[in-house]
Amino acid sequence: MTLRELKIGEKAVITAVGGEGALRQHFLDMGVIPGTVVTVVKFAPMGDPVEVSIHGYTLTLRLD
Repeated sequence: MTLRELKIGEKAVITAVGGEGALRQHFLDMGVIPGTVVTVVKFAPMGDPVEVSIHGYTLTLRLD
């Protein structure tokens, strides 16, 4: 399951982090690490980006 498949208010546990090299490292630096619980806060009107709550702060991510 991906962030795109979650609905507002749903929680999930991160099992894998995509991307390669610097992009993947940037995700890890922001706290997007396996085993972490993430909650979908809201989607933008057109569905992208998505706002999630992780480690007690809000993070906005593009889905692509």
